[in-house]
Amino acid sequence: MEDVARVAGVSHQTVSRVLNNHPNVSSTTRERVEQAITELGYRRNTAARSLVTRRSQTIGVLGSEMAQYGPSRTLLGVQQAARDSGYFVSIASLREVTPASIKDAIAHFMDQGVDGIVVIVPHPGTFEVLQDVTAHVPLVAVGSAGDERLSGAMVNQRQGARLAVEHLVELGHTRIGHLSGPADWIDAAARIDGWRDAVTEAGLEPGAMIEGDWSAECGYRAGLSIAQERTVTALFVANDQMALGVLRAFHESGVQVPSDISVVGFDDQPESAYFIPPLTTVAQDFEELGRRSIDLLVERLEGGDPRPAVTVEPYLVVRSTTATFSN
Repeated sequence: MEDVARVAGVSHQTVSRVLNNHPNVSSTTRERVEQAITELGYRRNTAARSLVTRRSQTIGVLGSEMAQYGPSRTLLGVQQAARDSGYFVSIASLREVTPASIKDAIAHFMDQGVDGIVVIVPHPGTFEVLQDVTAHVPLVAVGSAGDERLSGAMVNQRQGARLAVEHLVELGHTRIGHLSGPADWIDAAARIDGWRDAVTEAGLEPGAMIEGDWSAECGYRAGLSIAQERTVTALFVANDQMALGVLRAFHESGVQVPSDISVVGFDDQPESAYFIPPLTTVAQDFEELGRRSIDLLVERLEGGDPRPAVTVEPYLVVRSTTATFSN
């Protein structure tokens, strides 16, 4: 910094103000300092800076099931929001979700000196484990309502399922089945609850429910079974990947979508608009979820107390896999 100050003809303090985007620096001076930085190839010594500020400007992100669309997009949203807030991200992805693996990952982050931790592990037991962890840094649990120790950020999964079912009810469907995600996933359980709530409030009996595993292959197998039994006129599928498999199975079985059976997915992944037919689905704003998570974490880093979970609302995207049903 002293070399930069000498070349730019300013004080050490002025260089520091430019590096920290302080407003009380003229545009001419700022330009001169930035030019000197470029000429000298100056880079901050982050290790030395962290000793002074006691901040590493790094956030640990603990994740699992990153091959799945939801967790992977949430991670991207968190990464982007962290960069926008001036933080780097260190990622630990769990191969197996166990209390020991979660605690080991948190300990690893503490050894790295992270300023805070975002947890994207969509299993109910995760939050129980976090209650027993002494992290000494703020924690934000994605998918959790939080508590007095944890801050939480979540998409209203239950409402998303309700939107899907209410749309089908409005189209005249009375036998609405559900292809769910794995029972040990928080999001899957919430979507099951939303499906049941909406069907019951419409005065209908829930149609058949099949538990899936999020994969297109699983959707295909379930779709073949549903096409053979034909006990429902509409199907709410817990994610778009399984819906893709369902659509293929229906096509091969001679079931017309949407004239024979209407289908609604969940996630609104980019390819969903290009399925045949284009998929009606419930969209989640993962970038917004990432921003909300990082906002909560930064708020805690600045001395704020944990507060109730921030919730991102989903919305319905109507395409070509749903239509009015008439007997």
